[in-house]
Amino acid sequence: MKLGVSSKLMDTIIREDLEQIKGSIDPGPFQGKRALVSGGSGFLGSWICDVLSQIGSKIICVDNLSTGVVENVEHLKGTNGFEFEKADVCTYSRSPKVDMVFHLASRPAPEDYQKHPVETALANATGTDKMLDLARKNDARVFYSSSSEVYGDPEIFPTPESYEGKVDPLGPRSCYEEGKRFGEALCKAYHDQYGVDVRIGRLFNSYGPRLRPDGLYGRVVSRFIMQAQSGHDITVFGDGSQTRSFCYVADSVTGILRFLGNNRASAEALNIGNDEERKILYLAETVKKLVGSSSTIRFLPFPKGDHRRRLPDVQKSIKQIDWLPRTTLEDGLRRTILWLKK
Repeated sequence: MKLGVSSKLMDTIIREDLEQIKGSIDPGPFQGKRALVSGGSGFLGSWICDVLSQIGSKIICVDNLSTGVVENVEHLKGTNGFEFEKADVCTYSRSPKVDMVFHLASRPAPEDYQKHPVETALANATGTDKMLDLARKNDARVFYSSSSEVYGDPEIFPTPESYEGKVDPLGPRSCYEEGKRFGEALCKAYHDQYGVDVRIGRLFNSYGPRLRPDGLYGRVVSRFIMQAQSGHDITVFGDGSQTRSFCYVADSVTGILRFLGNNRASAEALNIGNDEERKILYLAETVKKLVGSSSTIRFLPFPKGDHRRRLPDVQKSIKQIDWLPRTTLEDGLRRTILWLKK
């Protein structure tokens, strides 16, 4: 299927990654199917819309544009089977016929969601309820975009899906952490009571093209790159010894689609992340080197409620959906840097 108008948000780098994703999944479960993607003009949501459009799905892209940008899906408007609907997932009242639901609507950036804690919590509570009820009425399959944040400050590394978590329900990040935990519980409740086919993906620090670098929306990878490219100080919280597991967007989306396309994974939770643990200081130094920047790395106080380590156990994902990330951090950063330069 040919895409519509050219855009900086649909360039050579993104097209190459889309080809890689399509070559890594079975298109059969999605062809001719109707999918609703909440948060569809956001970072991951827009990638999912792109892949689905190219493999023959019909798409309803729902987004209130609180963090997503319509430019991410502008090139899909006018293509056969794509519909954009500006709407809040918490008050969504339509009942379209759908075969699958990807529920990704949420505020994912810590600075942003701490400024909007009520909206963040409700997107994963009321919004999840709306999406699950729509799926129940249509006997549709659901992917719920959860997060490594459900583990809080884990005490087991690598962290398996069976780990119950160590989360402060009144902490500064609780609107997101507990929101995601409740969203998972609601998925399980709909499965147990109504038989809804739900898939819970616990995502670990996805990054890549279309990740917003601006203002409160910027997350660590895009923020470091923009600081390095502009020659500003690269700001690291604490001493930079805290770790994260960064997963390039093409790998994350491949994992999501393999998970939803699998016929034997109902009511399962899977870690979708990279099993390489990297220090934030290493990330800052690597970005600086790859950009060729003269920026200084500046250390700021460690935020209250932030977490020291992230490292997923991905053995279950290997076994269930035959999935492992293929992109090294250095290669993913190179591609993201090239894209952001444009």
